[in-house]
Amino acid sequence: MENADMPHGDDRDTNLRQLLAGLREQGIEVDDTSRRLSEYSYDASNYRIRPAAVVFPGSVDDVRKVVRACSALEVPTIARGGGTSMAGNAIGEGVVIDLSRRMVSVEGLDAGQATVWADAGVVLSELRSYVEKATNGKLTFAPDPSSMTRATIGGSIGNDACGNHSVAYGRMTQHVKELELVTADGAHLHAGRDFLRAVDATDHHSVVRAGELHEGLKELARANMAPLRVELQKIPRQVSGYHLGHLLPENGVDIAGALAGSEGTCAVVVRAKVALVPKPRTTALLCLGYQDTVESARDVMTILAAKPSAIEGLDASIVDIMRHRRGDASVDSLPKGQAFLMVEFPAETIDQAASDCERLAEKLRADGRTVDHAIVTEPRERAKLWRVREDGAGLSSRRIDGVQTWPGWEDSAVAPERLADYLADLLPLVKKYGYTAFTYGHFGAGCVHMRLDYDLRSDAGRQAFSDFTREAATLVVAHGGSLSGEHGDGRARGELLEVMYSREMLAIFKAFKHLWDPTGILNPGIIVDPEPFSASLALEGVPQPGPDHGELRAVLDAAVVPSSDNRGLLPVVSPFVGNTHACIGVGRCRATTGGFMCPSYRATKDEKDSTRGRARVLQELTRTKGSSQDGWSSPEVREALDLCLSCKACSTDCPTGVDVAEAKSQLVDEHYRGRLRPFTHYSIGWLPRWLPLLTRVSAVANLGTRIGPFRALGELLGVSARRRLPDFAQSARIRRRVREAGFRRNADILVFIDSFTRAFRPEVVPAAARIFRETGNSVGCTPDACCGLTWISTGQRDGARRRLARLIGKLDDGTDRDIVVLEPSCAATIRDEGPKLVGGAAAARVAARVRSFSVAVDEAMQRGWMPKTLPPETAVLQTHCHEHAVFGSGAQKRILEAWGVPNLVESSSCCGVAGNFGFEAEHFDMSMKVAEHSVIPALAKGGSDALVLTDGFSCAMQVSQIDPERSSKHLAIALDPRNARPVD
Repeated sequence: MENADMPHGDDRDTNLRQLLAGLREQGIEVDDTSRRLSEYSYDASNYRIRPAAVVFPGSVDDVRKVVRACSALEVPTIARGGGTSMAGNAIGEGVVIDLSRRMVSVEGLDAGQATVWADAGVVLSELRSYVEKATNGKLTFAPDPSSMTRATIGGSIGNDACGNHSVAYGRMTQHVKELELVTADGAHLHAGRDFLRAVDATDHHSVVRAGELHEGLKELARANMAPLRVELQKIPRQVSGYHLGHLLPENGVDIAGALAGSEGTCAVVVRAKVALVPKPRTTALLCLGYQDTVESARDVMTILAAKPSAIEGLDASIVDIMRHRRGDASVDSLPKGQAFLMVEFPAETIDQAASDCERLAEKLRADGRTVDHAIVTEPRERAKLWRVREDGAGLSSRRIDGVQTWPGWEDSAVAPERLADYLADLLPLVKKYGYTAFTYGHFGAGCVHMRLDYDLRSDAGRQAFSDFTREAATLVVAHGGSLSGEHGDGRARGELLEVMYSREMLAIFKAFKHLWDPTGILNPGIIVDPEPFSASLALEGVPQPGPDHGELRAVLDAAVVPSSDNRGLLPVVSPFVGNTHACIGVGRCRATTGGFMCPSYRATKDEKDSTRGRARVLQELTRTKGSSQDGWSSPEVREALDLCLSCKACSTDCPTGVDVAEAKSQLVDEHYRGRLRPFTHYSIGWLPRWLPLLTRVSAVANLGTRIGPFRALGELLGVSARRRLPDFAQSARIRRRVREAGFRRNADILVFIDSFTRAFRPEVVPAAARIFRETGNSVGCTPDACCGLTWISTGQRDGARRRLARLIGKLDDGTDRDIVVLEPSCAATIRDEGPKLVGGAAAARVAARVRSFSVAVDEAMQRGWMPKTLPPETAVLQTHCHEHAVFGSGAQKRILEAWGVPNLVESSSCCGVAGNFGFEAEHFDMSMKVAEHSVIPALAKGGSDALVLTDGFSCAMQVSQIDPERSSKHLAIALDPRNARPVD
C-alpha cells in the first residue's frame, strides 16, 4: 500500500529522475528502458507491477548508495533474487535491486563449524555444488526447494524457503546463522543471535542505528511476550507473518532468525552465514500408491515415526501431465495408485536404506491404506522419480487440454497430524467452486501446494477467485494452520493475515516493520499495510489466448495444405506471439545446469536473455499493442530476441513449453512480409536452394570461402569472416556415396538425405545404410526434398510451409515405415514443424514415422542389435539442441553405454552455432561465449584422444572452430564397420 506521505505525480517523476541520474554518476548500473521494465514487471505469481527502474549493484557499497538515495527521495525499493516468487513479493513500484547478477561470491567455508558465507545473489544449487566439492562430498547445503537451480540465498531467506527434505532439515530459518544487511536508511549491519552491530565500527551512522534497533527489538519482545508465545511457532511450516518468536529470550533473541521470512520489508540482506549439514552417503526411495490424496495423508504420522529425510506427496494429475509432457518412461517406476507419497531414507549403505524402506512398507501394508509400493535404489531411477515431484509446480501450470492453472492458494500448511482432515475439507471446497486442482507438497511437514484453474480475466472469475481464497483462508486457520508454508505472504496472502492473527499481533508486526523501515519504502504493500490480494492481477484486461498454432491445427485437422495467402487458416496478426503467453515465471531458463535451456542466458546471466525475460517482453507487447503486428520493429522486442539462438530447447525444458524460437520466427516473418530482408536471410536462409549449384562448382566455391576479400565482403553482408566455413562436397562424390549406400525399393527403413548431409557429409549416407542392414532391415532412400529448416529459422514461414508440404506429400506413401533423418535438426523440423505449419492428417502420419538417426539406432539396440566394432575408451557427446528438444537427449547416451564406452563426457547445452546464428557476423562472439559453458569444457575433459560425436552439422562446425586440428564424427561413422576395428 502506498505510503500517504510519499510524493505524487510530477514530484515523484522529478525525484525519480534525480535518483537515477545520481546513481549513474556514482557508477551504478541503472536500467529504465521499456524492455527491462517489462522483464521485471512479473515474478512467478499472478501479479504484474511495472517498476520505475532496475539496478544491478556489484557490491555492498553499491546497495547502500541505492537504498540511501531511495530513502532520501522516498522511492519504494524492492530487493530481488531469482524472481521465482509465487506470492508476488519480488515485484513492485519504484526501484528493483537485482542482487542475482553480480553479488554472487561464496567465501569463508568453515568445515569444522559447518558454515559458509554466501552473497545474497548466490543460487542455492550452485552453493550446494561449491560446498560438496570443497568438502569432498562430506557436507552439503540442505534447503532444496524445487526452484533451487535458480532461487538465490537472499530470496530464499526472504521467503523462509525449505524444500523436499524439510522433515529432516527444517526451513531456511534453521540454517541462517548470521546476516549482513543494509537498512532502509543505508546502515550496514551484522545480525545474529543476541547481537546487532555495525559491520564497520568507525561508521558512526551504522553504529548508532544498530544500537537503536537492538534496544527497540528487545523492548518489542519484552512488551509482547504473551502473544508472541501464544500465536507464533505453533506448527512446522508457520511462515505467514514475521517470525518474531525468535526474539524471545528462550530462543536466544535471534535477530537473524526474526528477519528470515520478512520478504525484504525490513532490510536488504546482502550476505548470509548459513549452516551446512553432513551429506548422506546414500539414499533409497520408497514410493507408495494410494486410492486418493486424503488416504495418503492419513499415513503421514506413521511414516514420520520412521524418521525419513523426506515425505513428499503428489496426486495422479501431476503424474498424468508428466506422462503427457515427458513420456511414459518418465513415470514408469511409480507404483499403482491415484495419489503417491515419496519417502526417502538416508543410510550408510544402500542395503540399509532399502531395508528401512521395506520395513516401513510392511508396516503400512498392514495398516491397509496403501494399494501398491515400489522401492527404488538405482540412482538414475531415483533422480527420475524426484523429477516428477520437483517439476510439479511448472508442469502443473498447464493442464493436458492446454488450460492454464495459477498459484494463489498454493502454499497453505497445517500440523502434519491435521493434514488429512484439512485436505478432506479443502478438496470439496475446490470442487464447490468448479475448479480442478493439481495437488502436491511437503506432506511430512503438513504443507500443501496446489495450482487451480482460476479465471482471472473476467470480473466473475476474479470474484470467484476472491471468494474462494477467503473461504480457504478461513478453513486453514480453523485447522490451526498457516496461510503460507514456505512461499511467503507477498501480495497473494498479506491481506488475509487478519484472518490468521489477532489485531494485537498485526499491530506488533507493524511495530517491527516500523523499527526497521520508518518511512515504509522497503517492499511496500507486503505483510504490513498489505494491498488487496485481488489487486494488480496480471491477467486483468488481457484476453483469453486462443490455442497454440499446433493445437489449432489439430482442432481443424485440415485435410489439405493451406495456401500461403491465408497463412494456413491462422490470422495474419495473432493477439499473442507463439505460445509465450504460457510463461508463468517459473524461471527454469535461469538455471545454469540441467537441460539445454537457455544458452544465451548462461553466457550473459542477464534476465533479458532468458526465456522468461523474452516471454515477458512479448506478453507486454501484446498487452500494450493488442497484437504482435510490427513487433520486430519494436526496439525492446529486437533487443530481447537478438541473442535467441532458436535452439528450441525452451520448447521442452521450459515446464510450460514456451517456444521462443517459434515466436521469433513468427515476428520476423510478420515484419519482413513484403520487405527487403537482410543478406543472411537469402544466403544462409536459402542455403539448401544454392547447394546443388555450389556442389557442382565445389572447387571454386571452396576457394572462394578462403580468399580474404571474399570473406571480408561476407562480413559486410552479415556472414562472419571469423567463422570456419565447411567444404562443399563435389557432386560426383555425393552421387558415389549415395550409390555406395545400395538403397533398395520397397525397403523396411527409409533414409532421408537432408541438404546438409548431402552437401557437406555425404559419407554418412552409406555408413547409416550399412548399420541398418546389419540390424536385419532392408534400406531405401526417400525422394529428394527439403524440410525448410533454414527458412523457418530466418522467419520465412511461407517458404518453409511450401517446402514442408512438398516433402510431406512425397513421404506420405501409405506405409508406416520408419523415416530415418541423418541431420537431427531436419528430423526435428519434420516431426515438430510439419504438423504446425502444414497441418492435416498427412503431416501427422509422416511426423509419427520420423526418427533421428540416434533414436533409430537406440530402438534397434533395444531389440537386441549390437555394433560389431570396438568402443572408444572415451567419448565426448554433443547432442544437437533440436534433437534434445523434439526427441530427447537420452538416445545417444544409451547407445554409448550399451556399446560399452567406459568414459562418457556429455556436453549439456547448445554448442553455440544453432543453425544460422553462429555464422552471423553480429553473433559470432556470443556463439563462442555460449560454447564456453559446455562444449569447450567437455572437449577439454575428454582429452585429445576422445571420440567426439556431433550428429548435428552445426555442432561439428563449432568443434572445428574451437580446435581446427580436431575432427568430430557423426554417430553413423563411429558405428560403421568399415571405419572401426572389428571385434576379435
